[in-house]
Amino acid sequence: MRELIVCEKNNAAKRIAHILSAGKARMEKVYNLPVYVFGNGEGETRCLGLKGHILKVDFPIQYQDWEKVEPAKLIDAPIVKVPIHKSVVKVLQKLAEEADFIIIGTDFDREGELIGVDAINKIKEVNPGVRVRRARFSALTELEIKRAFSGLEDVYMDLAQAGEARQDIDLVWGATLTRFLSLASRRLWKQFLSVGRVQSPTLCLIAERERERQAFIPKPYWQIKALFECEGEKFSANHKTDKFWEKEKAEGVLSKLLDPAVGGAGGIGHISKVDRTLRRLAPPSPFNTTAFLSAAASLGISPSSAMRIAEGLYMEGLISYPRVDNTVYPPSLDIKGILRLLAPMDIGAGGIGELAGELLGLDKLVPTRGAKEATDHPPIHPTGLARKADLSPRNWKVYELICRRFLGTLAPQAVIENVRVDVNIGGEIFIARGTSVIEEGWFRFYPYGRRREEKIPHLQQGDEVKLVKSTLEEKETQPPLRYTQGRLILKMEELELGTKATRHEIIKNLYDRRYVHGDPIVPTEMGLSVAEALGRYAREISTPEMTASLEKDMNAIAEGRVSREAVVGRSRDMLVSVMLALEKNKKEVASEIREGIKGDRVVGKCPRCGQDLRIIRAKKTRKRFVGCTGYPACSTSYPLPQYGEVIALGETCEACGAPKVKVLSRPKGACGGKPWILCIDLSCPTKQKKE
Repeated sequence: MRELIVCEKNNAAKRIAHILSAGKARMEKVYNLPVYVFGNGEGETRCLGLKGHILKVDFPIQYQDWEKVEPAKLIDAPIVKVPIHKSVVKVLQKLAEEADFIIIGTDFDREGELIGVDAINKIKEVNPGVRVRRARFSALTELEIKRAFSGLEDVYMDLAQAGEARQDIDLVWGATLTRFLSLASRRLWKQFLSVGRVQSPTLCLIAERERERQAFIPKPYWQIKALFECEGEKFSANHKTDKFWEKEKAEGVLSKLLDPAVGGAGGIGHISKVDRTLRRLAPPSPFNTTAFLSAAASLGISPSSAMRIAEGLYMEGLISYPRVDNTVYPPSLDIKGILRLLAPMDIGAGGIGELAGELLGLDKLVPTRGAKEATDHPPIHPTGLARKADLSPRNWKVYELICRRFLGTLAPQAVIENVRVDVNIGGEIFIARGTSVIEEGWFRFYPYGRRREEKIPHLQQGDEVKLVKSTLEEKETQPPLRYTQGRLILKMEELELGTKATRHEIIKNLYDRRYVHGDPIVPTEMGLSVAEALGRYAREISTPEMTASLEKDMNAIAEGRVSREAVVGRSRDMLVSVMLALEKNKKEVASEIREGIKGDRVVGKCPRCGQDLRIIRAKKTRKRFVGCTGYPACSTSYPLPQYGEVIALGETCEACGAPKVKVLSRPKGACGGKPWILCIDLSCPTKQKKE
């Protein structure tokens, strides 16, 4: 018997071969691609790792000339599959010709199943009658791999069909709309304007929030704060009227506090009321992909980076499969076994090993349950023991986050006490609020969810307190906050934009296409103009409803309730109406986008003449610089770095008054290299100080 195991990537193939052969597998090269070989006396097994997808969807060659084929023609164009890695397909087919039995060992989700089915189709071109089975696993651990390969299943064709439907729909929508917008605005080659079925409504969410901020009119208000003292302990309190919308009323209250009859500073107030409330806080629910990516983002790790790190930890057998919706541990998960695995970990007092040992000592372990329960994979949890010295700092940060979340889901509740104290001074009521932790509970295990304590003295009704000082602060209402990457991931899940496996990539694409920058996320003028044009002339692609509807259709394919052809056909019909609206308003769409692109080139106002300063590229040298649009009457100019993307910040340098820009030094922008923020005046005192 000659077996061939087909895995998604080389690392997975190497680890699976090592487990199944008890460490005896040897590596051979077939057309320079590693293959892991082992036998048990009854036959030989070969284990091959692909490079992810081996095929991609595309249009036939006659549809690929952007200038000759109108975008609308792509809607009903045939779709073909072409090899991505020809050398991998060559090795796969060579090994398959000699095989009696095929085992698909790709990741168990839509993408993994589609990769496996594509591999099967290429295998059957050279070995039509070969038997094929599937090994389904959720972690690359010895126990899980041996269980999966001793209980092989059929390939999940419906799951693969759902993945293929996504490929087809995203190709048709993305190619058609990208080609239309790029041609209309004359942004071709590397500067093309990317449009996508999920990417575009996500961009529109960000743009809509920015428009809200731009339209926001701040409203002034005033707050009165007081500092009190009781037996040497000081505490702050706010007037019961949190916001005074009329300054005169606030000043009236303040003058009353300063009145000698009240006592002014040094006056005596009385505690008129004390409320103490104990609150029990339940531990966090198990990690699914969205919750994990959001938590990682709060630690400064972008969703795309967090997923890349998690996939690496999974390949090393340190965590379970990281692309999951599930937030409920299945009964089959050996929770105590995982705790025993982590218990030897020694990273100091209060470390993971010590906390795991503490949980093992409890009489009963009752894990928390989240709102989503699925049967594909368990929630993300540790599956292997790692030490801090063995991982890079960022990899360790992600691994520790996952370990601590697992421990937190098993830990006791935390108990906090909320205190409200009312102080009456001269008939005016001030309120002090305090929060303190009574029982740490799960906070010790998962400190990322711990809230800041606000301590105030232990006061009783009737106690006297001394007024130390009172102040009047002028403030103004703030616009809605921009999305952070973590909050955007959660919003996308709420609106059913994309899937657990694609959301982080969608956000990364927005950065890569220079539609957004920074975190919190700021749209560029080009990003705003693309979103504005789509929202005005193609509303279906700018709102979540359409793409969420298609996501439900793809779920129905995976469940075997509808065919791939029916869903792809419906999506083509929806795209027809979108394109009719865009074609009808082609000139307006192009004009709006070009204005946005021009806006991105303006970095600020000329300090000499007041006209716009723009990014210009010299015709002869092709070097870029900032020059005044008033040239030749005004010759003000500034040099720029010649590499990286330059983004105007709309700010001026406090030292010299020149505009400030952000330089993204690497193509991945905010998801990759650290941005460089500087003013454009080389003679600025801040630069001399820096040097």
